[in-house]
Amino acid sequence: MTSLQFIWFILIGVLFSGFFFLDGFDFGVGMLVKSFAKDTAERDVVIRTIGPHWDGNEVWLITAGGAMFASFPMWYATLFSGYYLILFLILAALIFRGVSFEFRANMQTDTWRNFWEWAATIGSFCAAFLFGMLFTSMIAGMPIDKNGDMTAHFTDYVNLFSLVGGVAVTVLCLVHGLNFIRLKTEGSLRDRALAWNKILYPVLFAGEVLFAVLLYFSTDFFDKKPLSTTAIVVALVIVTCLAYWGVLGNHEWLSFIGSGLGLVSVVVLIFNGLFPRVMIANNPAYSLLIKNSSNSPYTLHLMTILTFSILPIVLIYFIWSYWVFYKRLASPKQDA
Repeated sequence: MTSLQFIWFILIGVLFSGFFFLDGFDFGVGMLVKSFAKDTAERDVVIRTIGPHWDGNEVWLITAGGAMFASFPMWYATLFSGYYLILFLILAALIFRGVSFEFRANMQTDTWRNFWEWAATIGSFCAAFLFGMLFTSMIAGMPIDKNGDMTAHFTDYVNLFSLVGGVAVTVLCLVHGLNFIRLKTEGSLRDRALAWNKILYPVLFAGEVLFAVLLYFSTDFFDKKPLSTTAIVVALVIVTCLAYWGVLGNHEWLSFIGSGLGLVSVVVLIFNGLFPRVMIANNPAYSLLIKNSSNSPYTLHLMTILTFSILPIVLIYFIWSYWVFYKRLASPKQDA
């Protein structure tokens, strides 16, 4: 394995981490459009909290997929062909979620406005849940042959471990979204988000314990990397505890950063367990490795130069956009 291969494996992990940290609260807020907000005015405020950001946050996912395609074409080919149906459903969920915000704002009738509000809620839930299922089933090992072709059955995708992983990621996104609403609103919405998180965090703790137990029995992470895997699982629990402490003490930034780092910890856990592999096969001899799944050294070298030239500009833009829209939004009842 070369240094450039290692760097690009890490960079893809960083891109997925950025996506789940940023779009994670978008998914959470989207899920809350119908269940959390009580009327049209409150839904307007909830959607406005992520209005300036959600489409930009999805760029992290597009960039991660593009980076995977350019740097590890074998990984991209096996993952995207083997998970074609699940990725198609994720794409449909993301499309419905995205257009729902625009269509809802232009609907003249309550019926269609209600339809697009449900589209935002269901699309956000499905995207978060399916992402969790995809990555969880991937690390459990899939039926991959010597050519890198995956021929999986329903139970390879949908099983107890993948369902628990899907629920865990969904709840992580949900509490992350509630923490973001606490940061972005005032009045009744802010207070309600705090009350909801006081209920949801004990559920999240139970889910994390169950996920850790299934991770031990369903993957080889604890066998191959016992120290680092244990450390990351402990780190996940610690940042969740810090976020919950922030909820109980009404420390909004601590809660938000803690819930975001919880999602990042899951990505780190996955990439740590994968290394030096990129896809885990049921037959270890057929697992795809970093060293034989990457593009040519020249391509990786050129991509590295371009990436580190453009990345600072992108980061400056993201920081600027969040700074411009940092002000809180008032709850409708507060204005009355």
